[in-house]
Amino acid sequence: MALTLIGVLVSVVTWAQGDKANRPSPPAMASGKVNGASIVISYGSPSVKGRPVWDAGSTLAPYGKVWRSGANEATTFETDKDIMVEGKALPAGKYAFFTIPGESEWTVIFNKVANQWGAFKYDQAQDALRVTAKPIKSAQMSERLVYDVTGKGIVLKWEHIELPVAIK
Repeated sequence: MALTLIGVLVSVVTWAQGDKANRPSPPAMASGKVNGASIVISYGSPSVKGRPVWDAGSTLAPYGKVWRSGANEATTFETDKDIMVEGKALPAGKYAFFTIPGESEWTVIFNKVANQWGAFKYDQAQDALRVTAKPIKSAQMSERLVYDVTGKGIVLKWEHIELPVAIK
């Protein structure tokens, strides 16, 4: 009986782990070093699939609304050292990473409640830091949302937009 129960539990855990990889917006991770700080971004990676992404009528990432900056669970941003983001201090730690897209400027949000589903229970009172960044038109189309950690910071890339966020 005990062996049967263990077998069932192992099967359920294995199935649950495989389930996330089979999502339409599978989990992804970007990591790297910026000025000696290790940065890890974990996110769900949605695809454009011919849908409008960046406008007021979009259901993916509408202008002027808090966006989880990915799909499924809220995107997380983790740093092992205190850093400066767009010139403002962010202590070492793990944060939910949200944005508020705009046509010419975005608000970038690091929220203290790292583990949450989407932005449905987002609470601005829990923000550790808010900064602004300017999106740029990408030279090439990115069908799937991707984050890069570069020597200068992080870059969100999706559709024809790149959002560089400076980190020191």
